Amino acid sequence: MDELIFGIHAVKSALNYCSDVSCSDSGKDDKQKDSEEKHVSVLFVDRSRKDNRISAIIELARKKSVKVTLVQRKKLDEMTSGNHQGVVAQSKAPKVKSESFLDDLLQTLEVPPFLLILDGVQDPHNLGACLRTADAAGIHAIIVPKDRSVSLTPTVRKVACGADQSVPLIQVTNLARTLKLLKSYQIWIVGTAGETETTIYESDLNGPLALVMGTEGKGMRRLTRENCDALVKIPMTGSVESLNVSVATGISLFEAVRQRGSK
Repeated sequence: MDELIFGIHAVKSALNYCSDVSCSDSGKDDKQKDSEEKHVSVLFVDRSRKDNRISAIIELARKKSVKVTLVQRKKLDEMTSGNHQGVVAQSKAPKVKSESFLDDLLQTLEVPPFLLILDGVQDPHNLGACLRTADAAGIHAIIVPKDRSVSLTPTVRKVACGADQSVPLIQVTNLARTLKLLKSYQIWIVGTAGETETTIYESDLNGPLALVMGTEGKGMRRLTRENCDALVKIPMTGSVESLNVSVATGISLFEAVRQRGSK
């Protein structure tokens, strides 16, 4: 299904995932067909903008054989609900992955799995930021429940700045059952909870790992918490009771990256 993405960073990332042949080429091989969701078909550009950033986007689009259409800024305003920065791309929406994808991923990984689980993140800006951080940290996939969680909306993709293309988002029907599946693969499940005594800096985050983040304020759901192997917290010394989930995710993931990189 096609959707519109907008903003210089998001559009540039989408274009970088296009092959150097035409994105609308009917002679795609099987590998290209499997990556269909990464293709941009049309780039709409504010005809009044002549700056270097826009010129670079146009040059990249033409290099990738993407059709470039110059339009009035008013047209872009009508097409989007946010700050488009003068560029809008019509793109194949990345596909949300299924539980079968997770099983296949775990069977084929040649390194210890490194997964992020978001238990009920509903704000698209938070999910987009988590995707971006997950990409930087080398996460193999993000797992979310189908209910009470945001999916890959255009706002998520804009905030993710291309990480929605590189980090698989897996939606599962029953998160507790999925956690049991992860345990069958000997993956250590670490949940974040403010009331526990163990800090994330005292926990061993090496080896096969799934880090679980709950919603801001409410935290993880009961069944999710019960299926964790360990609970950790980010130490807080100020008056604020909890961090934004995307901030907490960044702190937690990069503590794991620090530990895993030191081994």
